[in-house]
Amino acid sequence: MRLTEFTRLLEDEFGATRGAWIAHSHVVAALGGTANELIDAGVSPRDVWRELCRDFDVPEERQLGIDRPSRG
Repeated sequence: MRLTEFTRLLEDEFGATRGAWIAHSHVVAALGGTANELIDAGVSPRDVWRELCRDFDVPEERQLGIDRPSRG
């Protein structure tokens, strides 16, 4: 997962403002740092996203974000 996809998923689930706040303020329980800190330290955005979903009880059907029409 690329950082842009991580950001899109975060915004899809929590909105842009709350998502940004979560990324820099919420300490991910299983990983011991904020999403921003963990990703900067080299932790996979996919792993960070999975743990954020656990922390916030995001239902499995919403963990892949909003369906968007294809571009062509």
